[in-house]
Amino acid sequence: MRKQYHFWPGEQGLDAWDVDRLVRLSADLPVHEVPLHTISELDTAYWALPGAEHPTVRELIVHMRLVRDVDPAYPVILGGDGRVMDGMHRIARAVLEGRTTIRAVRFATMPEPDFRNCSPGDLPYDEDPTA
Repeated sequence: MRKQYHFWPGEQGLDAWDVDRLVRLSADLPVHEVPLHTISELDTAYWALPGAEHPTVRELIVHMRLVRDVDPAYPVILGGDGRVMDGMHRIARAVLEGRTTIRAVRFATMPEPDFRNCSPGDLPYDEDPTA
């Protein structure tokens, strides 16, 4: 699995959460069925970084493959504020399949980011041997 981060605007750049760590931290959280219509990111440019141009067709094709190949057995991870921290490809697949809910875990409080005010290109993308 490729190294992934969840990005969110920080004070001077982007804050980033290591998705492998989010999976570990959320492992014991209860799983709930979440209505897909409550996932506000479905109506955003979720896969584009802030300030980025519109995605190219080639970039969308990459996401289409990920949606096709995703394992829907894993619950998506939501932050304490309800935002999607991991699992947007699973959410897209659920919508394509006509489902109305998706299995999700939700943090009661937001974990601290792994990196603050960073740039995505500066982060390590090696495989995590502890995952």
